[in-house]
Amino acid sequence: MENAKPLPQYLVKRYHGWKATSFAENRTWYRHLAEEGQHPRAMVISCCDSRVHVTSIFGADQGEFFIHRNIANLVPPFESDGAQHGTSAAVEFAVTSLKVAHILVVGHSGCGGAKGCVEMCSGANPALAEKTSFVGRWLDILRPGYERVKHIEDGAQLQGAMEREAVAISLENLMTFPFVAEAVRGERLSLHGLWHDIGSGGLESFDPDSKSFQPL
Repeated sequence: MENAKPLPQYLVKRYHGWKATSFAENRTWYRHLAEEGQHPRAMVISCCDSRVHVTSIFGADQGEFFIHRNIANLVPPFESDGAQHGTSAAVEFAVTSLKVAHILVVGHSGCGGAKGCVEMCSGANPALAEKTSFVGRWLDILRPGYERVKHIEDGAQLQGAMEREAVAISLENLMTFPFVAEAVRGERLSLHGLWHDIGSGGLESFDPDSKSFQPL
């Protein structure tokens, strides 16, 4: 394509450094992955935020996690309308083809998507409410969560609550997928909700009994 440009040199140098060190030292493992295919134990649904690095948090190797990232780590409800659904396709492939044993939905502190949803729903960001906003229409998934926590007056607390609601809403929506619900009922799949504090390195896990997040 005419608009495509050569890779920036700093990335080219990083690639050559990786090829000469990490790849060279683990050549057999990479060959195994290439020849045997992927067999991840878990799917991770996390935010696009560049600060969120789930493989580092769990010390995961290549081939261990099937990872899908999107704005605010959201899972939409199940829809069979024949349209294009990237996140739903990733969930379907993970559960029905890869047969992962776990799905982890990972939210995080300082989430711009959660903040944007608050601003959109409160009327502070009318641009996101426009039908032409891809981000806004995606954040509509989180509107039910805003309705549950909009009574919180403190801005920082509201932000944190919305970040956790993004995880809770996604867990709820995952269960609207028939193949997910069937696998959960058959104890072939478990769902997990997590919230990561980037600054402190903290990690909280969603407790379905108390419907709250507890520190790990």
